[in-house]
Amino acid sequence: MTDPADDPDLLFKALADPSRRRLLDLLHAHDGRTLSELCEHLDMTRQGVTQHLGLLEAANLVAVVWRGREKMHFLNPVPLQDLYERWIAKFERPRLKALDKLKRRLENPDD
Repeated sequence: MTDPADDPDLLFKALADPSRRRLLDLLHAHDGRTLSELCEHLDMTRQGVTQHLGLLEAANLVAVVWRGREKMHFLNPVPLQDLYERWIAKFERPRLKALDKLKRRLENPDD
């Protein structure tokens, strides 16, 4: 399995599809679901859901655990946190500092 940290394109590709994002939302709402449980919420074939889950697994966004004959799917939020820290947080900091500075100026115009 490719480490998404080594291949961020795999992570972005996994997040690009609305059906895959829906699967992540479903797992966030109730983690540890079977393929059948996930299929109930999507208007696509079982094979289609399986292919989407495979891409999410390859991107390390979904982890699987076998419980007997059932394959349970769990959300792995770590790659999303890594993506946030690398691509979003660094752009967010300067804006937050600017807003804080503006707020202070508006609250204390004489300073």
